[in-house]
Amino acid sequence: MNYRELGATGLKVSEIGLGCEGMMEENCAMTAKLFDRAESLGINYFDMYSSNPDLHRAIGAALCGRRDKFHIQAHIGSAWINGQYERVRKLELVKRAFDEQLERLGVGYIDVGAIHYIDALDDWRGIVDGGVLEYARELKSKGLIRHIGISSHNPQVALEAAKSGHIEVIMFSVNPCYDLLPATEDVEDLWREESYKSPLVNIDPDRSLLYETCQRLGVGITVMKPFGGGDLLSEFSPAGAALGVNQLIHYALTRPAVSTVLVGAHSVEQLDDCARYEDASDEERDYAAAFSGMSKVSWKGYCMYCGHCAPCPKHISVADVTKFLNLCKAQSTVPETVREHYAALNHHAGECIMCGACETRCPFDVKIRDNMRAAKEVFGY
Repeated sequence: MNYRELGATGLKVSEIGLGCEGMMEENCAMTAKLFDRAESLGINYFDMYSSNPDLHRAIGAALCGRRDKFHIQAHIGSAWINGQYERVRKLELVKRAFDEQLERLGVGYIDVGAIHYIDALDDWRGIVDGGVLEYARELKSKGLIRHIGISSHNPQVALEAAKSGHIEVIMFSVNPCYDLLPATEDVEDLWREESYKSPLVNIDPDRSLLYETCQRLGVGITVMKPFGGGDLLSEFSPAGAALGVNQLIHYALTRPAVSTVLVGAHSVEQLDDCARYEDASDEERDYAAAFSGMSKVSWKGYCMYCGHCAPCPKHISVADVTKFLNLCKAQSTVPETVREHYAALNHHAGECIMCGACETRCPFDVKIRDNMRAAKEVFGY
């Protein structure tokens, strides 16, 4: 298992993380099985969005004796009321739900307390002004949570949260189909068939800006819905073709700021399938060929950081140079951290001999030589 820094939190998290959907299988008996297998695979990060008390107790039992093996991402504002889940914003209910969750888990602290399911800008502003964010900060000051996060499907909301300076981690839905769609306050738009009827071209600018801003600010992204609830693995995928587990995981992990991909395995076998990504070949991970041949969508002209441009005769990492260039374009400036990362590259855009070999291999017709010229101008070499 490979590990990444979770933004600027200081946590090192496994590239493959664990969602909690499948843990409730077999009356929560699946919980212990998944945690046992996760530990053996080196998976050390999991999300617990559900407010189900039985699940909390099952996770608490599974963590007994090995709390230090896992980083917990749990949610603030996910409550169990009258035998069912509710998203809550009333401070009294938010506090009670968090206290109950902590007690059922039987742990002293949560690594990332994610304010739950914020898909509207008005909701985010209410959280800032209505005491929920302040409550999260209070929990952090007491050591009951180590870091403050949010979960969202709306890039505009997530971007506002990232820029606020209060949020360290964002749980966000990342996959190649959702990334084509504009921001929406109705999460069902992301999988509604009508959303994909018109031709879709290139990543939505708000989503691109979100990933690049999080990278610049040190806000870690944990990925939910990498498989679109399983839709993208089917021939009936919104993209018009089935994609593979390795391709979708690799797509998410090559987005700026992404630290871990949370997979909602419903069995040990499904978890194993996802963890096999770590040993997959470049060909098995490669999403570029599949994406470039899709009938319903197109990424023409947009660098997907897929690496097909390599090898460069001057050994320039074209994908990294382009990623740093895009970070600067998104901010209309050259952040110091980006300048340092660019300087750390072994070879730079100024070494490009404009041979164009990279462009002949690019599945998305990116004007790479133009990008190299622009990067040389931006960074000075």
